[in-house]
Amino acid sequence: MKRRISLIIGMALCTVFSQAQQKTYHPNKTSFGFRGGVNFQNINGKDENGNKLENDILTGFNFGLNAEIPVAPDFYFQPGVLFTTKGAKNEEIILGQPVSTRIKISYVEIPLNFLYKPLLGNGHLLLGVGPYVAFGVGGNIRYEGSGFDETQDLKFQNTVKTTDADNVAYLKRMDAGANLLAGYEFSNKISIQLNTQLGLVKINPEYEGASDDKTSAKNTGFGFSLGYRF
Repeated sequence: MKRRISLIIGMALCTVFSQAQQKTYHPNKTSFGFRGGVNFQNINGKDENGNKLENDILTGFNFGLNAEIPVAPDFYFQPGVLFTTKGAKNEEIILGQPVSTRIKISYVEIPLNFLYKPLLGNGHLLLGVGPYVAFGVGGNIRYEGSGFDETQDLKFQNTVKTTDADNVAYLKRMDAGANLLAGYEFSNKISIQLNTQLGLVKINPEYEGASDDKTSAKNTGFGFSLGYRF
């Protein structure tokens, strides 16, 4: 009799533990999270002469919120909204003097990732891919050299007219491209993530009265971030 009771209790505990595991590791409802981290960005492409842009990586940051919407076992749709900084820097010799240029662009970005999140150990593996679209909200270009330090504001427009001011720098407002991400979410819902981005649209504007099909500037980069799911 005691053996039978012990067996029944053991089976019941196994069932409860199994259900708890399924609830913990295979949620069937939408969850929300916060993410923030550091960017390592560049602007790649060609100049007006068709030569490859020789820029260096600029360090920036990102932070924002996202949702995870289950679509199948271990698969989620992960839309989000981020504030992120992108750009590039370079150094060249002008009239025998070194001149440093730093381009910093602030965006509100909307990633639309598809996430594979299988159980791995006590947490979950994170693998994702998807498009993003971003909208420029500010920025500047800073020039530093021997004896001078000048900053130009950025203005967003698709076409620069001959009558537009020449004391500002111009870029297209919209950026879009592809995301790739990989990471791990621990059992306490804290996660670490590596992400890369490939810009697929030009951010350099057209100039009225000029035919320029060689210039091409696109955002690219990678970054590390920490996240937490609520």
